[in-house]
Amino acid sequence: GKVPAFEDGDFKLFESRAITQYIAHEYADKGNQLLSLGSKNMAILAMGMEIEAHEFDPVASKIGWERTFKHSFGLTTDQAVVDAEEVKLAKVLDNYEVRLGESKYLSCEQFTLVDLHHIPVIQYLLDTPTKKLFDERPHVSAWVTDITSRPSSQKVIL
Repeated sequence: GKVPAFEDGDFKLFESRAITQYIAHEYADKGNQLLSLGSKNMAILAMGMEIEAHEFDPVASKIGWERTFKHSFGLTTDQAVVDAEEVKLAKVLDNYEVRLGESKYLSCEQFTLVDLHHIPVIQYLLDTPTKKLFDERPHVSAWVTDITSRPSSQKVIL
């Protein structure tokens, strides 16, 4: 099987984004509402999830691999890869800075799956020199502080 895996009765899923979407829909009446309601808000949420999955995560994950995980395997960081990916990440964060100047969170005024999906890789990058890219942007910096200091985030971050 693939990891992460999730079972809810006889229903089984893999892929973290599919799992979080299922939980947010299935258990929407419990805990925090992680989905924006209404057609326009759902469209903005869907757009944000696509941006996170296709623009933010691939770049940020490459940097995380180079700066954090390679050392665990006795490998050396490829600074040329880090430098190239940081240029790409800066462009994504520039767009986030504009968006976060318009709303508290990336898709609306409430914390949603869009924000949640960013937390794991951001946590790794905050312990690296790449943190400067988040810190240089006041709205992004405030957003990162907000989403990573949520009690639920603190419980699951190693």
